[in-house]
Amino acid sequence: QVQLLESGGGLVQAGGSLRLSCAASRSMFSINAVGWYRQAPGKQRELVATISSGGRIKYADSVKGRFTISTDNAKNMVYLQMNSLKPEDTAVYYCNAITTGLGSVSYDYWGQGTQVTVSS
Repeated sequence: QVQLLESGGGLVQAGGSLRLSCAASRSMFSINAVGWYRQAPGKQRELVATISSGGRIKYADSVKGRFTISTDNAKNMVYLQMNSLKPEDTAVYYCNAITTGLGSVSYDYWGQGTQVTVSS
């Protein structure tokens, strides 16, 4: 199992920046991929950014050029640097980790979420 604990959310004005952090309970080297998702009120959870163990990074089109995902494998941490924030970025942000077990079965783990609110 992987436990994930997010931090760093808050209230920021449009154009501002925030950095989200996610602490994983086990080594990043045992995790296939980590990422950030978000869910706004009344909307489905959507991918924001992911990074695989091989270093492949994927961003949602809506955040490309503004958000940066990174990891610190020595500290088992995942970060999301969010710049030029917009009111439409307001959502609960969730950290996600995917591992692979016996028989190539994938397991999804989620943090409890952290609220990001961007005021106009």
